[in-house]
Amino acid sequence: MSLGFIFPLLLLAVADVQVQGTSACETLPSTIHIIKEIYAANGQMERTCEGEVAVSKCEGSCASKVRPSAVSHSGFMKDCQCCRESNLRSREITLTKCYDQDGKLLTGDKETYVISLKEPADCRCYRCGESAQIR
Repeated sequence: MSLGFIFPLLLLAVADVQVQGTSACETLPSTIHIIKEIYAANGQMERTCEGEVAVSKCEGSCASKVRPSAVSHSGFMKDCQCCRESNLRSREITLTKCYDQDGKLLTGDKETYVISLKEPADCRCYRCGESAQIR
């Protein structure tokens, strides 16, 4: 039996041995604590504002696989999937606890501060390293 005959048989034997996994990439609620320092035009810190904010996050697992390959330089064909945002939404959040430099709770027009943030609106599995087409 020649080597030219054995090699194609070997390729056929290992060509498509893989385990199909399931993906469970979800958009879930979470809470983060935000602290924002606000500076005056002269560079001096004017106040610090903070708050607990409910935001969305991407969490879960995505099916990935590695299989032997006679044509790949490494000897393996890799298909890695990662759970990440597919769509972002912008929100304006009001931080409701603001303090002066001495830690005194502020009132009046300085007691709140509005910030903008982006959070995932939807999440899905992407090939690892692939740039998402985020809208």
